[in-house]
Amino acid sequence: MKKNIIMMFFTCATTYMAQINVSADEFEKKLKSDKNAVCIDLRTPEEIKKHGKIPLAIEIDWLSNDSEQKLSALDKSKNYYVYCAGGGRSAEAMEWMLKNGFKNVINLEKGFNEWKKKGKKVEELK
Repeated sequence: MKKNIIMMFFTCATTYMAQINVSADEFEKKLKSDKNAVCIDLRTPEEIKKHGKIPLAIEIDWLSNDSEQKLSALDKSKNYYVYCAGGGRSAEAMEWMLKNGFKNVINLEKGFNEWKKKGKKVEELK
């Protein structure tokens, strides 16, 4: 019985630690210091072209028909930093990723809009 309770606690604690919503400042700090980081922009290609993106972010349009397939192909041992425009799509994607074997996913809580509003570095696309 004790063993089951300890395992349940560990599972809950691990899940909680793996799912984090953070501000733009905290997102930037964690992303810069994490050698195992992969940043994913989940906005549409049109949004990215119009507003730019966080430098070095890979692009996976969460609204596309193959977004789950593209995410599934990623290395689940990496730490993923996800964002969209306002934080909704990326929160949804984060939940999906955690349910599908990803261990560490951090969401930019208020999305790229907060990132840009705070004057963070943006890669402009032509």
